[in-house]
Amino acid sequence: MTHPYEEMKEMKKLKEHYDMLWFICSAQYGIPTRCPCGGEIKTDVSPIPKYKSYFDTLPWSRYFTCEKYEDDGMHFRQPWAFGVEEELQRLRTEVKNMTEEIVKLKILITSSSRP
Repeated sequence: MTHPYEEMKEMKKLKEHYDMLWFICSAQYGIPTRCPCGGEIKTDVSPIPKYKSYFDTLPWSRYFTCEKYEDDGMHFRQPWAFGVEEELQRLRTEVKNMTEEIVKLKILITSSSRP
C-alpha cells in the first residue's frame, strides 16, 4: 500500500496531464499559430507510407505540425484541410455579423439624419 501523500502527488500529476490534453484538444480549432508547448507551427507534408498496410494516412497529405512534435498527445499535428476549413467558416461567420451590423448602422444613420 502506498502512502496517502504519494497517492495524492500521483493524482495531481495525472490531473495536470489530463488537463493539458484537454487544452490541446479544445485549442485545435482553425489554423494554429502556436503550440501549447511554445513551439512554432510549420506546414508539413506526410511522406509516402513505408508499408502498404498503413491506412491511417494518405501520402502527400499536408499538416500543421509543431516543430517539436512527438506522438505523445501534447503537441499539434492537425490536417491542413481541417484547419483551413474551420478558419474559413469562422471568417464567413465574422463577415456575416459585420454585414448585419453595417445594415443596422445604415438604418440608424438614415433615420437620424431625416428631420
